[in-house]
Amino acid sequence: MTKRRLPKPSELKQILRPKPIVLNPTDRRLAGAHTIADLRMLARKRTPRAAFDYTDGAAELEDSLRRARQAFRSIEFHPNVLRGVSDVDTGKEILGKRSELPFAFAPTGFTRMMNHEGESAVARVAQRNGIPMGLSTMATTSIEDLAAAAPEARKWFQLYVWRDHKAGEDLMNRAWAAGFDTLMLTVDTPVAGARLRDVRNGLTIPPALTLKTFVDGAMHPAWWFNLLTTEPLTFASLSQFDGTVAELLNQLFDPTLNFDDLDWVRQTWPGKLVVKGIQNVDDARDVVKHGADAVLLSNHGGRQLDRAPTPIELLPAVLDEIQGDAEVWVDTGILSGGDIVAAIARGADAVLIGRAFLYGLMAGGERGVQRCVDILRAEMVRTMQLLGVRTLADLKPSHATMR
Repeated sequence: MTKRRLPKPSELKQILRPKPIVLNPTDRRLAGAHTIADLRMLARKRTPRAAFDYTDGAAELEDSLRRARQAFRSIEFHPNVLRGVSDVDTGKEILGKRSELPFAFAPTGFTRMMNHEGESAVARVAQRNGIPMGLSTMATTSIEDLAAAAPEARKWFQLYVWRDHKAGEDLMNRAWAAGFDTLMLTVDTPVAGARLRDVRNGLTIPPALTLKTFVDGAMHPAWWFNLLTTEPLTFASLSQFDGTVAELLNQLFDPTLNFDDLDWVRQTWPGKLVVKGIQNVDDARDVVKHGADAVLLSNHGGRQLDRAPTPIELLPAVLDEIQGDAEVWVDTGILSGGDIVAAIARGADAVLIGRAFLYGLMAGGERGVQRCVDILRAEMVRTMQLLGVRTLADLKPSHATMR
């Protein structure tokens, strides 16, 4: 027979500890997000399908993206113990300057379509956390407005070489004058990839109010209210365009792009040069010979050629070929601090994240982007401590092997 008694008030006090009441709905919503996957779920609820799918989707059957994520999940960590890891330093030098975290915000197009706070919110978070931020040619905030929004942030400009070189030269001059120290030349877009989610959703820029989008908008009234009551959604670095995304990209991208164009960019741009979209060893070697300070192993987030090489798997061969003549970065499939630690352990000098911070932006604007950084930082610190390393320089390929 169990003997029963009434609990003492002191015992109840230990058990009954309600969480503090958070009045702000955005803060309350973000407080429940503990992973990037949680931010993605919030983003999906708060954003119309066409805008969410533009971020979330990839090309054709989306195998490139799926394989990249699976590659990171197949990495096995090998921890050391008894190393004393009370203090962990997540900082790293990237192209000669310290970044407080070994990643940068990738340049993303149409960012104010995800949330009206757009690129300026991302730049403020980058400034606050001491990490670089890339601004896309396809941005919805101008070079000058971004510089004004985050004057102390480390800013990079991403360039597509258009058929009209004069337009590209003008953008480079404006970026340099505004304090951007690095140019990221994207070379994997001779034509637009077949992003079928966008095709099926009929995505246009700016979004068109069709019957389908009207019904979807009724389920996301805050998004539409913000879109309609803030500055019109346009390409800040381009002239006005009205059409589908694929039509715009195919009009702008230059299928004749070659190494002569790379030489022209190198001669025109006075700062650091990163070539983005490298997918084999030979190209990595060649762009370094033509003056690249860093190569970014990237399949464009799986958004161009489906079944393209997986960047994290390509990394060892490129490192062997480059032999330290340039930095080697990776992107695609990175959704956790553990992924970032794994990439650095396997030899990457830096990584770029795109979808991760866009999920945060859709989930809660600037505060959502900050929540993304907080999640990744906490996951990185915990992973490093469990691996028995105090600095990123202590990470070795033996800490992270492919199963």
